[in-house]
Amino acid sequence: MRPKISLVDYGLCNLYNVGNALEHIGADIIVIDKPQEIAKASHVILPGVGAYKNGMRGLGLRGLIDPLKEHIEKNRPFLGICLGMQMMLSKSYEFGEIDGLDIIQGDVTKIPNTNSKNRSHKIPHIGWNKIIMNNNARHHDLLKDQDDKSSMYFVHSYKVNCNNNENIIATTDYNDVNITAIINKDNAYGCQFHPEKSGKYGLNILKQFVKL
Repeated sequence: MRPKISLVDYGLCNLYNVGNALEHIGADIIVIDKPQEIAKASHVILPGVGAYKNGMRGLGLRGLIDPLKEHIEKNRPFLGICLGMQMMLSKSYEFGEIDGLDIIQGDVTKIPNTNSKNRSHKIPHIGWNKIIMNNNARHHDLLKDQDDKSSMYFVHSYKVNCNNNENIIATTDYNDVNITAIINKDNAYGCQFHPEKSGKYGLNILKQFVKL
């Protein structure tokens, strides 16, 4: 039987690409946008592009904030992608201070346009970057098929800052600016990059998520 993966539609989702990638690895897709659908879901993916404020507003208007938190509190598999990962944090400073889901304590701030040596770089951060796994990353099922060559595709202007470094399991380097790439709490994960656009390494992330 093919596993069923639920994609949350809150108005800012790239459901087509994520859905295609999941179907490619052998999963069936269920698009959900109601609280009762989250309550019934086994695996939930929260994708997203766009502004943090609009994302949280979309979740709030549909009554999805508490159901998503309850899903995670029950230790059911959850994956936030790009904006979906950022909304897992306590708050963001994109266009003002906006409260997030507060699944992982921390905040979201703009990527600085210069590094510590005052060398400038383009914002948004767009393109392929190697992910640097922490020492405990190998203990996470999500990263079982990754190696030292793992590169992922990023598109973002804001970065995640976790209060507890134990919630960070992988980072990437952008012109000597350290950027959090993967976060975790229990069975909830977040990816700043787009696994659905990241070739075999990204597909391996999705394969392992389906198996959680």
